[in-house]
Amino acid sequence: MRRENVRAENELEVNLKFLTQFLIHPTKIGAIAPSNDKLCDMMTELAELSEISSVIEFGPGTGVITEKILKKISKETTFFAMEINETLVEATKQRCPDATVYLASATSAKKYLEIHGEQGCDCIISSLPWSTFSDDLQDDLMETVMDVLKPGGKFLTYAYVPGLVFPSAIRFKKKLNEKFDKVNRSKIVWTNFPPAFIYYAEKT
Repeated sequence: MRRENVRAENELEVNLKFLTQFLIHPTKIGAIAPSNDKLCDMMTELAELSEISSVIEFGPGTGVITEKILKKISKETTFFAMEINETLVEATKQRCPDATVYLASATSAKKYLEIHGEQGCDCIISSLPWSTFSDDLQDDLMETVMDVLKPGGKFLTYAYVPGLVFPSAIRFKKKLNEKFDKVNRSKIVWTNFPPAFIYYAEKT
């Protein structure tokens, strides 16, 4: 019981950190709370992590998806996360001490893959708030995704249902369909706050 209480206190502390960072950097964080278990499980299940040799996470936030990734990849899998917010880097490391988390923009993914001796990756899992990004930043990030993904590689990211009407969200969906031959959508996770679904695509 005491262990559960400690975990609950830690979760509250992490959620408060997340909310604080959202209030300070709303366009960079993009949500007021971390993704819930159901959305995290769905994301990592669609990625089929047990079958890949390399995966990158863009924007781990407080590490809720990072934690799931670590449980599902093999010991031989190359994995690291990239986060531009220093407070959230520390939050992810606190939740996932075994994770490699770089304080860096996702646009520099190629550099960090080379540090790990990799020329490309099999999967990118993204929690970046695409609907808050400028046209140029969306372009830069999508170019990075296409550059580092191996043929047959998977790209997964989620979108919030209330944000679908934003011009930047519509623009992102268009870019996604232009870059990938086939883009799929998961069912909506209504219990997440806000409700969300996952885009998942494969590079040919």
